[in-house]
Amino acid sequence: MEGLLRHIESLIFVADQPISVGEIQECLESVFEVKLKQEDLIIDINLLINKYADDNYSMEIIEIAGGYQFLTKGAFHNTIGTFLKNRTNRRLSRSALETLSIVAYKQPVSKSDMERIRGVSCDYAIQKLLAKELVAIVGRSDGPGRPLLYGTSEKFMDYFGIKAMGDLPKPKEFKAPENTIGDIEAIEDSSSELPMESTDSNVNNVEETDNNE
Repeated sequence: MEGLLRHIESLIFVADQPISVGEIQECLESVFEVKLKQEDLIIDINLLINKYADDNYSMEIIEIAGGYQFLTKGAFHNTIGTFLKNRTNRRLSRSALETLSIVAYKQPVSKSDMERIRGVSCDYAIQKLLAKELVAIVGRSDGPGRPLLYGTSEKFMDYFGIKAMGDLPKPKEFKAPENTIGDIEAIEDSSSELPMESTDSNVNNVEETDNNE
């Protein structure tokens, strides 16, 4: 079948996880409305594997977890790792950092509680933190309307370079800035003081300019 090899190649390329021969077969049979043999597909896949084994390509096709996936070759892991680290370390906006501080020190916490402490809407900040996978939905409150509860994610500790939540700066280590957002009294009256500005370099170095809030 004309161009079948390239169709297989495109499926392996776009798959966000290993794609099995069965999935490839099902898709191609639906597209071309013909029956295909898995044995023939495996032959084509092996041709692609041999093609990308050439040193002219930075990627290769690996058989893994019952399927096939494009992966970068080992020689480029350091370059890619540096790029991903730089992207991950893009600094958070002040509003996102304030919201994240509330989540970290008062989790599990609802959006309404975050907004009570900050004194402003937290919708956008929460969406940014969810997108960066720094916070996660951990359940629902038993209160009226059963609002969602948020907590820090596994990625949170990697992002800030700490081994455990107990390594977070203690409330007494924070100093209040001259200009604050939200109700300081509400923060001080809560069970844990929440940082508006920190003397800890790990926290100060995570601020990204954000014009959306």
